[in-house]
Amino acid sequence: MSNNTTEKKAVVFDLDGTLLYTLEDLKNATNYALKQNGMPERTLDEVRRFVGNGVKLLMERAVPDGADNPKFEKTFSDFKEYYEAHCNDNTAPYDGIMELLKELKLNGIKLAIVSNKLDPAVKELNQLYFKEYMTSAVGEMEEEGIRKKPAPDMVQKALKELQVSAEDAIYVGDSDVDIATAKNSSLECVSVTWGFRDVEFLKEHGATNLIDEPVELLNYV
Repeated sequence: MSNNTTEKKAVVFDLDGTLLYTLEDLKNATNYALKQNGMPERTLDEVRRFVGNGVKLLMERAVPDGADNPKFEKTFSDFKEYYEAHCNDNTAPYDGIMELLKELKLNGIKLAIVSNKLDPAVKELNQLYFKEYMTSAVGEMEEEGIRKKPAPDMVQKALKELQVSAEDAIYVGDSDVDIATAKNSSLECVSVTWGFRDVEFLKEHGATNLIDEPVELLNYV
């Protein structure tokens, strides 16, 4: 199953742009909040560039003058309320993802999700799509003292729940944040090219293992 000399026991996945196409729903929630507060709406490509560091930073990038805007907190609150109710309107797994997860599980590989998306949305989407495959699903919970990616805290929490050490796991994601997260967590990183960042961008930010199709991940475990 693997070309590696040491087979892995676990895979930690990013969510947005890796397992799920979520961009349309993120754009709709962003524009709902902006429109509610009299601000100009954003294009899909703009939202694509804004995602990856959690929804608060997404909104700081989308709102004119960011967090300094006096309407920022209200806009951010509107975003969260709308997104929690509509996080699955247009969201779906990428082609080949469900087959990959099934194959990994059949081979005894433990699986987890680690995402800078708000924890309730991560839990909801995991329940909808991946509950039979994932042992752990960790979303943003900085209020509990767990720093978001690229800090290693969330990955460490997931590995603890999987009962697997860092050397026995790989990390899979679609962004520069994911590459940094894997490095900070001492995990080998596999970068996917079907997500929200292109190949050139990923290589510029240190990607060394790139896959174009989900099935190719089987070469790394």
